[in-house]
Amino acid sequence: MRAALAAWLVLGLLGGTGAEDMCGDPPATASHSVPAPQLSPEERLSPHMPESLRCDACHAIAFQIEEQLRKAEGKVGKKALKESDYLEVLERSCSQDWESYGVLELDGEKRLSGPGLPRQQSLSVMVSGGPWPSRLSKLCHGYVGELGEAQIYGAHRRGPAALRQLLCHGDKGPCAGRKERPEPPKALQNEL
Repeated sequence: MRAALAAWLVLGLLGGTGAEDMCGDPPATASHSVPAPQLSPEERLSPHMPESLRCDACHAIAFQIEEQLRKAEGKVGKKALKESDYLEVLERSCSQDWESYGVLELDGEKRLSGPGLPRQQSLSVMVSGGPWPSRLSKLCHGYVGELGEAQIYGAHRRGPAALRQLLCHGDKGPCAGRKERPEPPKALQNEL
């Protein structure tokens, strides 16, 4: 018995556990500190979407419009919607609360994050709420007003890539001249 107790004590000390671990305290865990993005006065206070985030915002808006129109078409058997129906869907798409979107900082670059946008690293802090929902709503209404509901719905009927091209990548689109950003590598399970 005495040999077993001595072996247990030696193994415990060799394993790096101190007396506090033997007394029932939980083992120390590694901690990581991830700061929130530092927002400029424009990013915090302006009613308009900052230029640097407009491409991401456009992709978020295209995703939401596509999702809402797809759901509406699913209710009528994937047939084309009547004009009054797609007008209502587009209004509802732009007037939603947009609360699931926010900004985060990734490798020193601020990015919009939320549904329909590339997944970001698991260790990042997203700042949501505040001005972001109203900025997205205002931008969405601007796209619909500028391009027209019929043109947006026609692009949707050709597919999600056509809608993104129309809204975001055309000559005057916020992503014009930019390459599509590749999705960052996904975090390995042991990195979480």
